[in-house]
Amino acid sequence: MSRLLAAALTVAVAAALAVGAALGIVAVLDATPEQPNTPLITYEQAGQGG
Repeated sequence: MSRLLAAALTVAVAAALAVGAALGIVAVLDATPEQPNTPLITYEQAGQGG
C-alpha cells in the first residue's frame, strides 16, 4: 500500500510542477512587450508605378 501512496504522491507532485511551469511560461510571455508589425519588404501596387 505504501508503494501505491508513493506513486500517487509522485504523480500529484509532477502534475503540480507541470502546471506551475506552464503558468510561469505564460506569465513570462505576457510580460514581454508586443513587437511592431512592420513589413521588411513592400511591393508597389499594380497600376501605381512606371
